[in-house]
Amino acid sequence: MGKVSQGSSRRTDPDGGKPVRANLALVVIMTGVLITAVDTTIVVLALPIIERSLKVALADVIWVVIGYLLIITLLATQVGRLGDMFGRVRMYEAGFLIFVLGSALCALSWNEISIIAFRILQGIGGALISANSGAIIADLFPKERRGRAYGYNAIGWSLGAVLGIVVGGAIVTYFSWRWIFWINVPIGIGALILAFRVLPANNTREKHHIDLVGMLALGLGLFGILWAMTKLATSSLDATLIGYAVSGVILLAIFVFIENHQQEPMIHMDLFRVATMTPSLLAAMFQALGNYAVLFLVIMYLQGPRGLSPLNASLLLVPGYVIGGAVGPLSGRMSDKFGSVIPATFGLLVQVIALFFYAHLSDTTGLWLIIVVSVINGIGGSSFFPANNSAVMKASPQEVFGIASGMLRTFANIGMVFSFSLAILVASRSISRNLAFAIFVGTAKLSGPVARAFTTGLHAAFYASMVLMIIAAALSASRLLSKVPRRNENLSGAEATGA
Repeated sequence: MGKVSQGSSRRTDPDGGKPVRANLALVVIMTGVLITAVDTTIVVLALPIIERSLKVALADVIWVVIGYLLIITLLATQVGRLGDMFGRVRMYEAGFLIFVLGSALCALSWNEISIIAFRILQGIGGALISANSGAIIADLFPKERRGRAYGYNAIGWSLGAVLGIVVGGAIVTYFSWRWIFWINVPIGIGALILAFRVLPANNTREKHHIDLVGMLALGLGLFGILWAMTKLATSSLDATLIGYAVSGVILLAIFVFIENHQQEPMIHMDLFRVATMTPSLLAAMFQALGNYAVLFLVIMYLQGPRGLSPLNASLLLVPGYVIGGAVGPLSGRMSDKFGSVIPATFGLLVQVIALFFYAHLSDTTGLWLIIVVSVINGIGGSSFFPANNSAVMKASPQEVFGIASGMLRTFANIGMVFSFSLAILVASRSISRNLAFAIFVGTAKLSGPVARAFTTGLHAAFYASMVLMIIAAALSASRLLSKVPRRNENLSGAEATGA
C-alpha cells in the first residue's frame, strides 16, 4: 500500500486552517449532498405523472426510486475505495459529472426501461458524491471541527429534501415532470466549476489492486437480498424470492471469507475491531431501517385515509425538515465539545417519541399534530446524523477515510432500501397490495371502513419502527462502554473511542 506523490497545477494545499478555502469547499460538498437529497423526495411526487406519461406499469414505476437507491447501496463502498486510490476530490467531481449527465438523460427518457436505466446512471454519480463527501470533510477539517462541518452538511440534506418536496410539487403541478431532472443540470454544472476552483487536490494516492472477486461477491450478495425485499412489495413470497435472499446471505458470508484472506481487501475488516466503528455503522443501518419508511408511511396515510394530494401531504412535513436542518450544526458542535455518543443517542430517543405519536394516528387526527410530530422527528434525525458521522470518521485512520465513508453510506442505504419496501409490505396487511401500491404513488384514495382498516394496519409498522429505533439507540449508547483504547497494528492512527 505505497503512497504515490502526484503534483497538481490547479489546486494548492488542502489546509483546513484556511477558513475561507475550507468553508467554500464545504459549500461545494453541501451542494452535492443537496442535489442527491432532492432526488430522494422529488421523484416520489412525480411518480403518478411519470407512470401516465411513459405508460409505465404500476408495479414497475417504483423502480424509478428503488433503482436509484439500489445502485447507491451497491456502489457506496466500492467508489469510496476508488476515492482512496485515485483521489477523493477527483472521484467526487466525477460523481457530479455523471449525476448531471444522468439527470439530463432522465429528462429525455421515452419509456420505462430508459428512465430506470438512466436513474441507475444517476445513482452511480450519487454514489460517487455521497461516498466521498464525508471523507473530503475529514481531509479538510481537523478532528475537533469535523462535527460542526458534518452538522452544516446535514443542512444540505435537509434543504435538499425540502426543495424536493416544494419545488417538486410545483414542477409536477404547473410544468412538465421532466423539469424535476433538468433542474439538476445547471446546479450540478455550477457546483462542478466551483469544485474545480476550491476543492484541494490530494497530492498523495494509495496504490492498491482492485479486489474484483470481493466486489463481485459483495455486489451480488447485496443485490440478492435487496431484490428479494423489494419484490416482496409487489408479489407474494415464493421459492424464487427465498432463493434470492438465501443466496444473498451466502454470498455475503463468502465475501467476508474472501476479505479475511486478501492482502489488499476492498473493505478493511480490521475496521470492525475499532471499538466504536461497529456500533456506529449498525446504528446508522437500524436508524435508516426504522425511519426511512416513516416518510412514505405518513404520506400514504395523508394521501389515502385523509384524501390529500401528494403536494399538500408533503408540505405538512416541510417544517420538520426546516427545523431539523437548523439543529444539525448545533448537534455537530455538541459532538465536537462533548463527544458523539450523547447527541447521537439523544437524537435516536427523540425519534422513538415521534414514532410513538405516529403509531396513534387515526382518520380524525388533527393535521396540526402531523406537523408537530414531523418537527420532533426532524430534530431527532438532525441530532443523530452529524454526531454519528463524526464518530465513524474519527474512529477511522486517515488512509482509509474513503472506505469508512463508503461503509457508512452502505450500511445506511441498506436500511433505507429495506425500509422503503417495508412501507408497502405493511400497508398490504389490511388492504390489497395493489391498492396499497396505488395509494403510495398517489393514484388512489380511501374512505370509510377501508380507510380505518388501513390506518390501523399502519400502526403496526410504526411500532416496528420504534423497536428498530430503540435497537439503534442501544447500539449508539453502547459506545459509552468503550473507554479503553484499542488500536489494531494494521490500522495505525485509528481512534478506539471516536467519541
